[in-house]
Amino acid sequence: MSQPQHLRGDYRHFQPITTRWHDNDIYGHVNNVTYYSYFDSAVNAYLIAAGGLDIHGGDVVGFVVSSACDYFASIAFPDAIEVGLRVGKLGNSSVQYELAIFRAGEEQACAAGRFVHVFVDRASNRPVSIPEPLRSALERLLAA
Repeated sequence: MSQPQHLRGDYRHFQPITTRWHDNDIYGHVNNVTYYSYFDSAVNAYLIAAGGLDIHGGDVVGFVVSSACDYFASIAFPDAIEVGLRVGKLGNSSVQYELAIFRAGEEQACAAGRFVHVFVDRASNRPVSIPEPLRSALERLLAA
């Protein structure tokens, strides 16, 4: 069974990420768990810049409640990479991000994944409606 192609043109936003020496594992490539940190960094950088998310003192925070990743080709330090980001589903209090890791300038993804944020009240940890500035930023990333 062949994997679906994940192409650069399928994503709405790109976040450059600097790979680090310690991202490589004993096999000489970026360890699988590190891809999740790339995904998390790309999403939060976008939410801070485009949606005004205040990660330190805001009333609302996003909790990751589900995640997955498929791997197609290895990356390794010192590869320059970009994380492609789009929104697959946007609910009242949750959003499913669809992400892909690309070597800078390449059209085909090396990995593709998804994760779900549920936005909650920082004090109570109870789900809340996504605040309008964040919702607006997320709507710009909705997949066609």
